[in-house]
Amino acid sequence: MGVNLEASTLLLPTTRLLLAAKRARGGRPDLVASSLRDVGDAPSAPPGRGAALRNTARLSVWMTEEWLRQLVALAAGLRGRIVVFDRHFYLDYYHADVDAGRRRGVAERLHGWMLARVYPKPELVIMLDAPAEVLHARKPEATVAWLERRRQQYLELAPLVPQFVVVDVDRPLDAAVSEVAAAIESSWKAKNS
Repeated sequence: MGVNLEASTLLLPTTRLLLAAKRARGGRPDLVASSLRDVGDAPSAPPGRGAALRNTARLSVWMTEEWLRQLVALAAGLRGRIVVFDRHFYLDYYHADVDAGRRRGVAERLHGWMLARVYPKPELVIMLDAPAEVLHARKPEATVAWLERRRQQYLELAPLVPQFVVVDVDRPLDAAVSEVAAAIESSWKAKNS
């Protein structure tokens, strides 16, 4: 139930159709809310009318997917289950759409407003942390510099959620897993006591 719709098994039929159409046209079957370029990057030129309409439609589909995941999480929580998001939309798009420190289009401002004021925040965030060089060596999808900037952006989010735990994952897997399990158990006990 994370933010990567490409890897998700939980999709609305309309989104599944849109992604299939993109694949059929030879495009990358991605669908993201807003660009996760760095906050300090220069803003791109304002889109033309057609691009702005496509951007608004794309973001509408994305926001519907965000709410689908929230409803599934709510239903599971009401049945007493613990729900784990791989990444949470509020945190992943905070610097792109919620934070007012950069120029955004109308659709991005609406998305940011929804995430900041309406969309439920996570009760517990566990950040699996390692130096950018280690992250890059494990999965070289971005530059070390970009990974370090995103890592710092995530660390800055700690004051925005009730519980923010940083787990060092540059160590044996068993130790990291034990710390994650302990954080979840502690949070669950505090909530249910």
